[in-house]
Amino acid sequence: MFASFARNPDLHCHSTVSDGTLTPAALAQRAHANGVDLWALTDHDELGGLTEARQSAEALGLRFVPGVEISVSFAAQTVHIVALNFDDSHPVLQGGLQQIRAGRDQRARDMAADLEKHLGLSDVYAGALRYAGNPALMSRTHFARLLVELGVCRQTHEVFSRYLTPGKPGYVEHEWARLDEALSWVRAAGGITVIAHPGRYRFTETEEWALLERFKSLGGQGIEVVTGSHTAAQARKYAKLALEFGFYASRGSDFHSPGESICDLGRLAPLPADLAPVWDLLH
Repeated sequence: MFASFARNPDLHCHSTVSDGTLTPAALAQRAHANGVDLWALTDHDELGGLTEARQSAEALGLRFVPGVEISVSFAAQTVHIVALNFDDSHPVLQGGLQQIRAGRDQRARDMAADLEKHLGLSDVYAGALRYAGNPALMSRTHFARLLVELGVCRQTHEVFSRYLTPGKPGYVEHEWARLDEALSWVRAAGGITVIAHPGRYRFTETEEWALLERFKSLGGQGIEVVTGSHTAAQARKYAKLALEFGFYASRGSDFHSPGESICDLGRLAPLPADLAPVWDLLH
């Protein structure tokens, strides 16, 4: 198991294959330089960066875990499930992720049209497409970068406070995978599932409890406790919930870009000592 040496694991980040700004190879180099000793690339709904990431990590002597962040619909919200340590050639997982990606392009076009309508802009889709390393994975982040370029906002964090979130211009509802579907794909490929950044969702306490119970009942194993978007108070909250539900705890920066991300690769607080780390499950 990895537990004996994983002093600075980072099990959540994104490359140019989804909505990051660094290539998988550059991320491996950054993780290694920052002292990460167990690293996972977890692009959104896409496995295309894993070969480059694995080869680059091996060349650096960096322990690598294949990962992906799967988009799921639950209680009328989008929830992200990080999958780790699976067979990335497995046809069930590959097919499920392809289904998710197939709906992204129309959503992106609808987002562009809504931003054009509310902001008086033109060619928003084409502009955001310039920021997408993978056109099949156009996301809100690509539109946010365009709005910064156009001077609508000063930084991407400001974009997400004014646009592209529920009830605000540019946000488009989309039906992603069901929770049971996503977990079944990962299970078929022999992987581990973790609820990503639970503090970011806008659930009521009842809805959040329902998510955790449903995830547990379907065989979900972990929850991110220490992550780039969690405050110290949120980390304490989800550490407590991890103990209550018997979840393994994960740690990941959710790093996307040197100029945008709240937390750099490997620059995270440690997990509380009383939690079982998810890397205990990795072989």
